[in-house]
Amino acid sequence: MKKAILILLLSLPLLVPAQQNPVRIALHTWATGLSKPVFATHAGDERLFVVLRQGTIRIVADSMQVLPVPFLNITPLVQSASNEQGLLGLAFDPGYADNGYFYVYYTHGSGPGVSRISRFQVSADPNVADASSEVVLYTVPQPFTNHNGGCLQFGPDGYLYCGFGDGGDQNDPQGNAQNLGAALGKMIRIDVSQHTDTYAIPPDNPFVATAGALPEVWASGLRNPWRFSFDALAGDLWIGDVGQNQWEEVDFWPAGNNNGPNFGWRCREAYIPTPGVNQSGCAALGPFVEPVAAFDHGQQGWCSVIGGYVYRGTRFPHLFGKYIFTDYCNGDFLSFGENFDVDTLLQTDVYGFSGFGQDAAGELYVTDVEHNLVKKVVDACPMPDPEIDFDGATLTSTAADSWQWYLGGVAITGATGMSFEPVIDGMYQVLASFGDPCTLYSEPLQVVVTGLSGPEGFGPSVFPQPASSSVQVRTEVPSRVEQVVELFDMQGQVVRTVKWPIGAVEVSVHLAGLADASYMLRGSHEGVPLWTRTVQLMR
Repeated sequence: MKKAILILLLSLPLLVPAQQNPVRIALHTWATGLSKPVFATHAGDERLFVVLRQGTIRIVADSMQVLPVPFLNITPLVQSASNEQGLLGLAFDPGYADNGYFYVYYTHGSGPGVSRISRFQVSADPNVADASSEVVLYTVPQPFTNHNGGCLQFGPDGYLYCGFGDGGDQNDPQGNAQNLGAALGKMIRIDVSQHTDTYAIPPDNPFVATAGALPEVWASGLRNPWRFSFDALAGDLWIGDVGQNQWEEVDFWPAGNNNGPNFGWRCREAYIPTPGVNQSGCAALGPFVEPVAAFDHGQQGWCSVIGGYVYRGTRFPHLFGKYIFTDYCNGDFLSFGENFDVDTLLQTDVYGFSGFGQDAAGELYVTDVEHNLVKKVVDACPMPDPEIDFDGATLTSTAADSWQWYLGGVAITGATGMSFEPVIDGMYQVLASFGDPCTLYSEPLQVVVTGLSGPEGFGPSVFPQPASSSVQVRTEVPSRVEQVVELFDMQGQVVRTVKWPIGAVEVSVHLAGLADASYMLRGSHEGVPLWTRTVQLMR
């Protein structure tokens, strides 16, 4: 009688890689009629707050429900004449539910103006801020109208981080990004928890004891960190640093490391020395932190990377743990696989994606400054992955439109039904189709079919294990039927065949010329399987 053993893949070492599900996203319109939206965030509740570049913040209460009265309107204070100026950043205090404080970044004054980080407070109406409550905490004069940066985020340590561009023009002519005495081209880190008219310096900031350095500087060598974020679960920092003429880059820095990373600008653009920049002295400024990915302007059509977020919501499990980002010109949405290999989640021809947002539940949104709307990021294939069950003889998939069964990562010819009867041991998966573009793999299962006994108590042993040049198949009871002994590879192909005559207690199977791998021996009589055994070939 034949008995089958079903083992979850995770309990066994993998002999071949399992097929992985591709992740695909879609964009659903969430709000329209928002003039020049550049960022979105939450205040710890169900509302989404959208930053508009001219100087207002609007509340989206739910899909297609924009409250008529702005949450904040400081348009008279905001210089937005240039498309990199304006109201650019928003962060709610970690204690906002109790104190009502929030922080904004905006360009103020005429011409290039100055960048301000200011604190405001909500009014008695939770949907309207007190525009007269401004406390200016930090100012930086801007030498040019571009590269304003502007992203504000509270880190997992409770400190406020702000990204400043290098000040503008080309090749950082003032050398700001590598000058620790300037805030431009940096990420600063300040303590605003006392809610006074100033800020404190975190004692573990990396340059507090460095002569000539601003103590608030936390990272340097940035060109224009337009959008950055912290992973809500892991705490890691992800930066989309806008490039110059050739490259856009994504930077990464691990949580809890306050060693003052230098991301290389203006000495480096992506992985290479910046063309047109004198490299004298650059070696002494390193080592530089290389980007985890860079994207070409010419071949890939990028022009301004838009840093996003690591998805930590619960509605779309396929997206969990994916860092999702895009580009202002290219419009494709990307993520990273293992070793920071780039995965394409969505291809578009949309020009104008300007920033991402995250709500209190961890769901993601993207703003479109050219088309004045906000879209929600959703899984294009939200259905559960197929599941497979094995009853000892038949593998069965859950419902779908169509199926393709796999053994060892290779499609099994003709195995396209909801059920499949395995004949050899191996790792099985099913690819289930739910209509374009949704084809999803099941979790793999390792199926071991073991013949415990054959006719008249026949049950062979196989040795040595692992084998090298040959294996012996032996039984204590002489065979009373003529058998065919076949050796299968993990794709189900017969690679060796020998006869086991009546009355014999042992037969030898030669393995010369076969690759080191797992194989399956099967004995049969007149086409009826009698037993199977696993053979591991290792020289």
